[in-house]
Amino acid sequence: MSIGDVYKLQLDKIVSGGEALGKYEGKPVFVQGGAPNETIACRIIEEHNTWARAELLEILNPSPVRCDCICEFYGKCEQKVQCGGCNLAHINYDAQLEIKSAILKDSLLRCKVQFPEPEIFSSSPWGYRNRMQFHCLRQQAKGLDGIKYGLKGRRSGEIITVSDCHIAVQGIRDVLRCAAKGGDGFPLPVEKDRFNVFSKDDVLLSEGGKQKGKIKLLEKEIFIDASLFFQSNCEMLEKLILELRKIANNTNKDMPMADLYCGVGTFALFLSDLFPKIVLAEENKASVSLARENLRQAANIDFFALRDTEWYKAGNEKKVLLHQKEPFGFIIADPPRAGLNSKLSFALAQEKTPVLIYVSCEAASLARDSKVLTDGGYTLNKLLMFDFYPQTAHIESIAVFVK
Repeated sequence: MSIGDVYKLQLDKIVSGGEALGKYEGKPVFVQGGAPNETIACRIIEEHNTWARAELLEILNPSPVRCDCICEFYGKCEQKVQCGGCNLAHINYDAQLEIKSAILKDSLLRCKVQFPEPEIFSSSPWGYRNRMQFHCLRQQAKGLDGIKYGLKGRRSGEIITVSDCHIAVQGIRDVLRCAAKGGDGFPLPVEKDRFNVFSKDDVLLSEGGKQKGKIKLLEKEIFIDASLFFQSNCEMLEKLILELRKIANNTNKDMPMADLYCGVGTFALFLSDLFPKIVLAEENKASVSLARENLRQAANIDFFALRDTEWYKAGNEKKVLLHQKEPFGFIIADPPRAGLNSKLSFALAQEKTPVLIYVSCEAASLARDSKVLTDGGYTLNKLLMFDFYPQTAHIESIAVFVK
């Protein structure tokens, strides 16, 4: 097998990251734009000792779950994908949910973690995305005259200008369409090569423009900043919050709660009435400042603007989480894609906390950390999968650990 070789290949399934997997003479071959149970012609573009990557040339026998993509910037299924924002838009939505559930379960199985069957929460397949990131084009844009920003192409550094985005909410789509017709678009930030925008209802925020504002979630008001992390699908965020409240309502509410990687305090805002005390920890000091603003009316709240490596401090005989003299009754951890800091995961496994909620945006890191927690005496009692990002392979989930 060499780069440039063309093969007929049977594709078996979609794997983590969104590529289809087939085997040629026993060697795994990954193909972007493929679908489960279909036969294709492909050309090798990467060749390694134990695996290869190929580009899709022709669909010889299409998958039963393949569908036409409504987005012109995604490209026809038999062509190279243009925009890098989505990678499963050629597969029907019900099949996408099954694919992601299988990837989540496979990740846990690989780490030898016992788990219950995941409960799946679906999203609106299109028009769901409240938060997006665009890349600046300081020079003349390619494709659409006058537009100075765009999205990255798949497996390339090229910035592609787009006149619409079908996964974006209406507020973002309106700006893209207006800019494509020569009207006002998003203003570019002065010193950044990429910038975030956020839209919900009549609120439109953008780095380089109006950056901070207030939105409503489940009838509560919350301040957000376009430059700071916030979930990109508010419809699914509300579903997730409601499930968190259900879980929290069935715990010992006489003990304090910890909100680790708290961001702007979203979870604590909706759970503060259930616990006598909540402790929030977050590395980003600007996020902590906004969390203080969002929780200004809540009583008995402590904030720690510290790196996760500093959340445990030495006590008399052992390390103590965030200086607490008594154990927490309920912990939520919402780490970034890389998962928990390794020392933190081992320390949490030794905690006496009865219920630990792990909010994950990456199945592989969740599986790795779940192994540490279950080896430390926790049981993965409940598994929920939330489809925050339809048309993509990204997986968000909640793992409920009990001790």
